[in-house]
Amino acid sequence: MGRPAGWLRGPGFDLGFVVGTTLVALASGAAVIADPRLFAPILFLDLWLLGYHHVIATYTRLCFDRASFQQHRFLVLWLPFIVLAATLALALGFGLWVLGSIYLYWQCFHYARQSWGVSQVYRRKSDGLVNENETLTKLAFYLLPLWGILYRSWQDPETFLGLEIRVIPVPGLLVDVVAVASIATLALWTAARLRAFWEGRGAVAHSLYMASHVIVFGAGYIFIEDITYGWLVINIWHNAQYLLFVWLFNSNRFRDGTDPKAKFLSWISHPNRWVAYFGVCFLITTLLYTGIGSFEALFYSIGIPSMIVIYQAVNFHHYIVDSVIWKVRKAPLQKTLGLNRT
Repeated sequence: MGRPAGWLRGPGFDLGFVVGTTLVALASGAAVIADPRLFAPILFLDLWLLGYHHVIATYTRLCFDRASFQQHRFLVLWLPFIVLAATLALALGFGLWVLGSIYLYWQCFHYARQSWGVSQVYRRKSDGLVNENETLTKLAFYLLPLWGILYRSWQDPETFLGLEIRVIPVPGLLVDVVAVASIATLALWTAARLRAFWEGRGAVAHSLYMASHVIVFGAGYIFIEDITYGWLVINIWHNAQYLLFVWLFNSNRFRDGTDPKAKFLSWISHPNRWVAYFGVCFLITTLLYTGIGSFEALFYSIGIPSMIVIYQAVNFHHYIVDSVIWKVRKAPLQKTLGLNRT
């Protein structure tokens, strides 16, 4: 059943990757809605166990071995300072509100694009079972996040994650039109997928992933009224999946054993050493982000108005890097993940 179902690694990993992360995210959202006092501790755990960690995990693709570092030298050595300078200029020129506002929209796009990329990996793993109309699939996939961010804009919140923000003015009619289009395309896509299962050609793993995408984006952007609580749901889902996906990539890359050209990364990336892999990433995360926090007074003394600038610069750099290194259409990425070129 493993190959026809289209698993990335196998039922155990994939059910945790898709179903497990979804349940944890939804449970976290339900907990903070039931008792808002839980938001702070859950956010703390999200940031330190998933959020900061998932940013650092990117660097296992960038600079944990010589070949990767040489390939991505600009992304590692120069882009962070360019992004920091641009972020600081925006904050000084317009105010901190502009960073929160950019983050609101960019993170929605980033989450949607990561989700689409993962869905395409599952599609390629399905041995051709995923064959619905491509335009319909894209509309069903992307109209939901669009509906969500338009709805948040229509709500016109004054703050997001405690930051002042300003949203793009959106009329309620536009939100309703996109909502109807999203529901209609999702219904058509679901009907096509159910028909495929009825005919014995349903893609199990891809279907589960699509369901998780709909559930999480629907909850995070539409059904949970509070914008910050909704963000928490989708952020936990996104971060957890990213961590697992990067580990899967590295594990596949070094499946044949220790590589003399990347001894350290290949050793910790062995499937049986996942504790060492996540332990190393968490240690680096702790050292780096604790170090950033310890320099808060220095940042203020040299004219940087807030630690928000630093953290948002890290986020923005991460978004740019991800858009470069995780393109499923690239042959080396397809080879490492064992994808069909379809």
